[in-house]
Amino acid sequence: MSDAVSALAGARASGLVELADAGAVGMITLRGELSLLGGALQSVLGLGLPGVRQVVTGDRGQVLWMSPDELLVVLPYGEAPGVASALEAALAGQFATVAVVSDARALIRVSGAQARDVLAKLMPVDFADFPVGSVRRSRAAQVAAALWRVSETEWSLVCFRSVAGYVWEGLATVAQPGGEVGLYR
Repeated sequence: MSDAVSALAGARASGLVELADAGAVGMITLRGELSLLGGALQSVLGLGLPGVRQVVTGDRGQVLWMSPDELLVVLPYGEAPGVASALEAALAGQFATVAVVSDARALIRVSGAQARDVLAKLMPVDFADFPVGSVRRSRAAQVAAALWRVSETEWSLVCFRSVAGYVWEGLATVAQPGGEVGLYR
């Protein structure tokens, strides 16, 4: 990371689920008309436009639908500045913004058979209807977060780096053995 220090610094925790700090991850926020953004993504990363509340994954990264005019690109940390420049060039003359937000965000991976139960303790999300490849913006405890389902038992959660320690501690606390809920089996 440039001068940012990870609040989690490679942290790992075990309990009802496995928690892992994803470390330095590149993230780019794109805002504008989605059809224009989709063309730029295709030309720069070879990735299509995700559907509403969906994630598109390719060899070079992922694109998450965040709102009707916003996408989040997740890719290796070192690639973010170059990809952002290429996206800006592809969007030249269009009403759109490209911002590298890598140092402002933290990514936490949550995995295990009880991941939905653990996440549901902190997030007001219907995890019963949350298929693989879907993304939701919500809250983790009392802070803004986005969550996407990577596989049946793997999830990725992104939040502001300034509150990452708080989110981590919340997840680690509700993932302690003895706190099983068993709602999502």
